[in-house]
Amino acid sequence: MTASKSLHDESTSLDSTAHLMNRISSQLASQLSLVSLDGRRRPTPPALVVVAHGSRDPRALSTVHTLLDRVRELRPGLPVRLGHIELNEPLLPDTLAALDTDAAILVPLLLSRGYHVKRDIPEMAAESGVRTSVAKALGPHPLVVEALYDRLMEAGWQNTPGTAVVLAAAGSRDPESKVDTNHTAALLSERLGAPVLPAYATTAGPTVPAAIQTLTAQGHHRIAVASYFTAPGRFATECAARAPWIASAPLGPHPAMARLLLHRYDQSSATEATSTHLRGATSHRQPVLAT
Repeated sequence: MTASKSLHDESTSLDSTAHLMNRISSQLASQLSLVSLDGRRRPTPPALVVVAHGSRDPRALSTVHTLLDRVRELRPGLPVRLGHIELNEPLLPDTLAALDTDAAILVPLLLSRGYHVKRDIPEMAAESGVRTSVAKALGPHPLVVEALYDRLMEAGWQNTPGTAVVLAAAGSRDPESKVDTNHTAALLSERLGAPVLPAYATTAGPTVPAAIQTLTAQGHHRIAVASYFTAPGRFATECAARAPWIASAPLGPHPAMARLLLHRYDQSSATEATSTHLRGATSHRQPVLAT
């Protein structure tokens, strides 16, 4: 056996051992998370149900599954499930019907407020019979900006005179969706130190070409398109194709997105716990006798 082969075998063995130890540690952490300090079994936490829109592009479903795997790695022991509003299986009602917990927190894999967050998801949840609460949309939030920033860096962003960014989003008729996207654009502009103009693939305006034209008229000659989409799809592809300079990839399974899903879950869980506590306190309050 040559020295190089021996070293290779030793390295492979170490990698396998490290992988095995990581799996054991993850499984142990998952089991310990179910037991409190006094040895009693903790109540099963509400399931985290990530609600994606759905897409005909097969890359979208693969991307979402990878993102959910990252969430599971960050929070062993937490039931993490996926449901879709349309186009892909499982649909949200089917996911809720199959849950083995009596409660769930639905976290929209959507970047702003809009019809899906306000109407579609709550209505589907109400019809399921499962005790649910719906978390906020993912954006605007600094973690979204962190992911956008990193994707632009990966695409080759350099902040030099004459650079600017078009933040390409899906678009919605809901005016609050536009408010959220504008807020994200302002946060990204502050992070980059360069102008960021929101634009939309459909429904809302300006369009991506119109935003590029506006920035060009203002004297910007290197304009990037930042993909404000959670996964690949038709809109993301079409917006990227309009870029006169560079275009970043969709946010996808960026680590910040996994952390943000858990953050929205924790926010909603804390709100639900507070609400339950207040309801309980009210129901046990002694009546005040009139004098």
